Amino acid sequence: MAFEGLTEKISATFKKLRGKGRLKEADVKEAMREIRMALLEADVSYKVVKDFVKSVTERCVGTDVLESLTPAQMIVKIVNEELCKLMGSDMKHLNINPNSPTVIMLVGLQGAGKTTNGSKLAGLMKRQGKNPLLVACDIYRPAAIAQLKVCGEKLGIPVFEKGTQNPVDTAKEAVSYARKHGHDMVFLDTAGRLHIDEALMEELKNIKAAVKPDEIMLVVDAMTGQDAVNAAQSFNDWLDIDSVMLSKLDGDARGGAALSVRAITGKPIKFVGMGEKLEDIEPFHPDRMASRILGMGDVLSLIEKAEKAYDAKKTAEMEEKLRTNKFTLQDFYDQMVQMKSMGSMQEILAQIPGGANLKNIQVDEKAMAHTEAIILSMTPKERENPNIIAASRKKRIAAGAGVKVEDVNRLLKSFEQMRSMIKQFSGRGAVKKMKRMKGFGGFPGL
Repeated sequence: MAFEGLTEKISATFKKLRGKGRLKEADVKEAMREIRMALLEADVSYKVVKDFVKSVTERCVGTDVLESLTPAQMIVKIVNEELCKLMGSDMKHLNINPNSPTVIMLVGLQGAGKTTNGSKLAGLMKRQGKNPLLVACDIYRPAAIAQLKVCGEKLGIPVFEKGTQNPVDTAKEAVSYARKHGHDMVFLDTAGRLHIDEALMEELKNIKAAVKPDEIMLVVDAMTGQDAVNAAQSFNDWLDIDSVMLSKLDGDARGGAALSVRAITGKPIKFVGMGEKLEDIEPFHPDRMASRILGMGDVLSLIEKAEKAYDAKKTAEMEEKLRTNKFTLQDFYDQMVQMKSMGSMQEILAQIPGGANLKNIQVDEKAMAHTEAIILSMTPKERENPNIIAASRKKRIAAGAGVKVEDVNRLLKSFEQMRSMIKQFSGRGAVKKMKRMKGFGGFPGL
């Protein structure tokens, strides 16, 4: 995950500070040297690092910090606040045109993920009740139009394209089409290049002049580090961009782009692409990102994922089953499927406070897949009443799931233990009792 190395190094620095109790000015300066090196290794711009460390140091060497009862905690608080300020302080929304349609012009280098992430953003707007239109203005890259059509089809969003017609004309016609057909948002997928060139920029300037977009959003590949910052600066100089979207932030990016782009361009990061699926896009919250970098987790984003994965009706049904001790293997399977929709277990752990310290815990996703296969190999009757699963049924289930009979026995034993625990808490006040159990009330749907 992005920032993993940076988080480890900063967490180690804070651990040293906590171990000292009372701090001297020399301790603070040594810690700031370590943070400076960690930021530079994360590919953060040298100028940004220099200004950041200077600002943090000036605040940390004040008497209010050094004479505090918990100076190490005060320093963590200051670093957190300065990181938030560096990335933009608070979340920024899209510039919505009250007179419709809102035109969003997506720009960026080839390979940054512009087409995919622009489609993700259009999909997010559709889920929020908008009626978006995707527009194919990239006539140079092979299969660019076809790729946009595939994304549009998966998301249920129409794509406006005119083949290899001049992109400026296509953009103008698309806005007129959107106005006539009730589309309140237009996303222009413009051409990219492997590097900045004058021909590309002139075309983009012409599109900007023709349709006067409400927002020019630059899509930046977080994996490219300092190169992403240089590209952002060039696009801003040519087009005066309004915002940035970071793509591929779920990869092994060192994170430097996220910490540098805002400071260098002065333009806010509004969204981040966090995976390969078309639903994997999140608004960018500087405060939450700062918490993740400092190893404090991102509980709010985790809660939002959970809210998307679970609906109130299913939660109420599950609560009733727990009260009456009617929890079945089918319910267990449904919970697993819903949990998977929130992302991998490693991703979920990374958003829990202190999750960075759990990176050595190996979550066996393969074992979870085996569990799913075993349950799916059962008949509906067997899932509802596992007690009827005798030896012959176990052999059939194991063969269907491609596992051993011992694996089926292990799952049934674990499930029975879970049901026994649930039984202890069933009846009046069951849910309240479970919520008091650490680590139990937090399971999805319980």
